[in-house]
Amino acid sequence: MRVQHKVVFTNGFSPHQPHQIVPCSVLVRGQVKGVPRILLCPALAEVLPCLFGNQTRNFRLFYDGKHFVGEKRFESIHDLVTDGFITLYVETKAAEYIARMTINPIYEHVGYTTAGSAGPAGGGGGGGGSGNWRAARSGAARDVRAVTPSAPADNDLSSPGDKLSALVRRATLKDGEHTAKYEKAHNFKVHTFRGPHWCEYCANFMWGLIAQGVKCADCGLNVHKQCSKVVPHDCEPDLKHVKKVYSCDLTTLVKAHNRKRPMVVDMCIKEIEMRGLRSEGLYRVSGFSEHIEDVKMAFDRDGEKADISANSYDDINIITGALKLYFRDLPIPLITYDAYPKFIEASKLMDADERLEGIHEALRLLPPAHYESLRYLMAHLKRVTLYSKENLMSAENLAIVFGPTLMRPPEQDVLATLNDIRYQRLVIETLINNEEILF
Repeated sequence: MRVQHKVVFTNGFSPHQPHQIVPCSVLVRGQVKGVPRILLCPALAEVLPCLFGNQTRNFRLFYDGKHFVGEKRFESIHDLVTDGFITLYVETKAAEYIARMTINPIYEHVGYTTAGSAGPAGGGGGGGGSGNWRAARSGAARDVRAVTPSAPADNDLSSPGDKLSALVRRATLKDGEHTAKYEKAHNFKVHTFRGPHWCEYCANFMWGLIAQGVKCADCGLNVHKQCSKVVPHDCEPDLKHVKKVYSCDLTTLVKAHNRKRPMVVDMCIKEIEMRGLRSEGLYRVSGFSEHIEDVKMAFDRDGEKADISANSYDDINIITGALKLYFRDLPIPLITYDAYPKFIEASKLMDADERLEGIHEALRLLPPAHYESLRYLMAHLKRVTLYSKENLMSAENLAIVFGPTLMRPPEQDVLATLNDIRYQRLVIETLINNEEILF
């Protein structure tokens, strides 16, 4: 749906000037003077001509429940125009500076250790940004120009429930014995910040009324949209942002909990090997779906404290079902979309040695957290096959179960998925039978 009116900006703009929305007749009669003016003519076409300084720019104006000319959506034309004034002014008056913002950022100039040494004097992530890391960088090559606001008392790092900014969390995070060094890209989402805010990459002001920048949904890092393209892949997910276990990105989950593998994988496999290796039809027989959902909710709610013991779930098929459900619910499969074609290509090789070499090469394409989880799972399934006379689950039978669970084609093409099923089975069977060689 398009809006049948146009908006005209006049007189140029400074963000410190007031502006008005006025009827056409008033503007024509010249009754409003001395302020930038916005002319609304509902009868005209859906074009937004902007007279800014001595230049006229034309924008197509749309409406889909909210007004927009680009990515940002506004509740009112007034807000759209105000944000447009701010953006045009900043991008016009500071174009060269904006182009240089991502060069030599304070994010890299001053290391994480320096940020962590700011101590309790700096505030946490309040409405004005992360005061502590910004204060720690006051001596950096870039002039931050007194952008550090006063921090709320409840964000003081000395308080029991301290809320650290993304940068300070990376600075103070200790290398635990079980912490895996997995690289993870930030999960940036467009975000509207309330109150003045500064980019945590370049330390410059984030301008605009809404959608001033992006925020990492996993660690809370706040940056300009243009800065997000050059931020290193060093996301350290925070548990206050990662609120569930199932349906959560695997790398995000393990980094948030400082583990090598997801706790679901470790805890379920431990329980299965403790009391289920001889169970007939292990992984093939399904448990009650309601009980499997209970296990899922227990992990989402309690994490590592979830009780999946025989006292709570005496049927081992419930635990195997919960493990399979975890892998099915992964937004990016255990064998990732990027690596999938390489695995399928390798499985089609007729020579067994070439197939093994091809799969070994494909494994190198997996992210470290995915590789480690797959290695651990395949070692477990290999142990399951050692009891195949009792549980009747050979490597081939297990591959039939786990093929579609661990592998999904990038394109949601039903025909292609059906054609790939036999190759998925062959990949998983090869991984199980050659677990000690491939990993």
